[in-house]
Amino acid sequence: MSEKDILDEMLDDENFKIPVNDKRRFNADGERVADDPEPRNTEPVKSQLERQLEEKLKAETERREAAESKLVGVQAKFEEAKAGLEKETAEMRERLKKSLEGKAKQEQFNFLETLLPVLDNLNRAVAASESDPDIEHLRTGVIGTARSFEQALLSVGVETVSSVGAVFDPEIHEAVDTTPVEAEDDGKIIAEYSKGYKLGDRLLRPARVQVGKAKAQTAGE
Repeated sequence: MSEKDILDEMLDDENFKIPVNDKRRFNADGERVADDPEPRNTEPVKSQLERQLEEKLKAETERREAAESKLVGVQAKFEEAKAGLEKETAEMRERLKKSLEGKAKQEQFNFLETLLPVLDNLNRAVAASESDPDIEHLRTGVIGTARSFEQALLSVGVETVSSVGAVFDPEIHEAVDTTPVEAEDDGKIIAEYSKGYKLGDRLLRPARVQVGKAKAQTAGE
């Protein structure tokens, strides 16, 4: 089939339409009428107030995002500083613990060192008693040992509790018994059965004592 025959067949087809982009319009008399209007932009025009509000909203959003980013950075630095402080505190606590333990051990060592001469004196007194039957010599040796032991206690801050002649104090004295005394000695310590000791303000043990009690007055006196 020739090109002419194909063209004639297409023109004879009632459904065949040639697309036309010409926007000009003509009436039945062949006169030109107004062209089709251009399609209008249906997007609403924003007012100045709306544009200002959008700009403020955008600026506020950017400011908030910047603040949140800064807050995240500050929080990270805080956590880092906190971890560093906790580590430093733990290390300082450990150093202090070791220092106190070392000090306690040194004080214990020093105290035991002061007791060694006391033990030496006691051993010499025992050895002397084996070769010297004189009881007086043994007594002198024991007294010397007791004095050296008291000096050892004093060197570490241990003091004796005052007793005989002092007014009875239940905080530092333990009353073993009582004995009748004149009125002026009522409540005073008359005798001491065992010494009391204190270390600074702490009582190591109370002094065991005898307390005077005023004699009962006879009728008519």
